[in-house]
Amino acid sequence: MAGFRKDRVSEDIRREITALIRELKDPRVKDKMLTVVRVEVSSDASFAKVYVSDLAGIEGAREAVAALTAATGLVRREVGNRLHLRKTPEIRFVADDSVEQGVRLFEKLEKSSARGKKDDD
Repeated sequence: MAGFRKDRVSEDIRREITALIRELKDPRVKDKMLTVVRVEVSSDASFAKVYVSDLAGIEGAREAVAALTAATGLVRREVGNRLHLRKTPEIRFVADDSVEQGVRLFEKLEKSSARGKKDDD
């Protein structure tokens, strides 16, 4: 598969899974601030690794991944129906803490800039 097509399919799958997460009724997913960070599709588009992050932390992401893994069949069927792919990839969910790390980094930057302004005064 050409690189640009692989990237386009990855982005389409990410968009559809994000929409599906909002539609799921499982309380392990419904009440969380989840983000699909990225989707990696294999070169033959038979596998897709979906990285899911929770704003609350890695434990929330792991719980959501357990729920999404239980609903993998539903998610795969819906992605296939919505995208009209010739071959719908097998989906594997992975917990990711990059959003939490980004929030911590942002807080550190704000603290250091506040300290810098305080030193300038």
